Amino acid sequence: MTGRSQYRVVIVGAGIVGLYTAWHLAEAGVTDVLVVDRGFLSGGASGRNGGGVRQQWETPATVRLARESVGAYRRFGVDFGYNVWFRQGGYLFLAETPAELDRLRAVVRIVNAEGLPARVLTPSEVLRHAPALDVTGIAGGTFLGSDGTLYPFPAVWGLFEALRARGVEVTTGTPVTGFRIEAGRVRGVVTASGTVAAEAVVNAAGGWSRDVSRLAGLETPNVASRHEILATEPLKPFLDPMVVRTSDGLYFSQTMRGEIVGGLSLPHPTGTGSGMPSSIRFLGTMARALTGLLPALASVGVLRAWSGFYDETPDGLPILGEDPRLGGFYHANGLGGHGFMLAPATSRRVAEAVLGQRTDLDPALFGPGRFLEPGRARQAERLTLG
Repeated sequence: MTGRSQYRVVIVGAGIVGLYTAWHLAEAGVTDVLVVDRGFLSGGASGRNGGGVRQQWETPATVRLARESVGAYRRFGVDFGYNVWFRQGGYLFLAETPAELDRLRAVVRIVNAEGLPARVLTPSEVLRHAPALDVTGIAGGTFLGSDGTLYPFPAVWGLFEALRARGVEVTTGTPVTGFRIEAGRVRGVVTASGTVAAEAVVNAAGGWSRDVSRLAGLETPNVASRHEILATEPLKPFLDPMVVRTSDGLYFSQTMRGEIVGGLSLPHPTGTGSGMPSSIRFLGTMARALTGLLPALASVGVLRAWSGFYDETPDGLPILGEDPRLGGFYHANGLGGHGFMLAPATSRRVAEAVLGQRTDLDPALFGPGRFLEPGRARQAERLTLG
């Protein structure tokens, strides 16, 4: 832990969202920042995801955040000197029924209205983008070519090194155990290594963010859910886009090393108590799903499998901004399995809020106060797979 006793801002969570928030603060001239994490860099979801970055969403506001994030990842190598291998091979969503295809058509209309050329595909057009797929039972799909994939680890390390160069402190292996609160405002952070005073605290703890909020006496509706993923042995390149099946959330892409990396959703107990293992059930279910769409993978070996936490909200939208119940306590969480997709854009808005600047975020969509009005109708983002 640092030897200092006071910071302007303490950020809880050194994943992609926490680090990007610190970076935006540093860009605004605020480097009196401490980022603290219970584990190690890339130990949470930021080191356990499939690296997908897409702009196909059901809500226009999310499309705009995703489009800004795509631009940030295209510039990442120039801005930070680390190559994240951002490859824009597109996202290919697959529908198995007319109803699923109608839902995807509605998504395309929203994405098109935001100026992005997503298209609805017939099964034969699906094969033009992914010739190895078995499209038996596929009613159609959608595609946006500027979506893509990246490698998470150099993004995390690039931000970490850039923050260190700016004088921002990042401390790992230091759990937060409480907060010092006075007169309805957060005044400090209690850690396993000591207490530091702070003018503002940002909760960017991902799957542990609800636990962190509770330490401050705040109840939030986000829930940690465990999702599993695997990587196969490398193959010759044959697949450009990320493929996502809407019926079961199956997703997979081929890395630049040739591995097929992907996962699908299985029911697990919520919360972080079960840890992040993988299961035989997942391997069997994933193998059947993958080979059903890609029969050529039947004899391919799995190199490794793992899991991580989605930080999910009831409406599928992140929780961003200052909590109306506790001054100086800011949320940068609830991003589901899409922290990497949206981190550059969402973290910029959180940093602006911390600095007292107005943001373009609609609080009715993203603000933590939206959950404090029982029964109020809320817009929801349901395209939260892949």
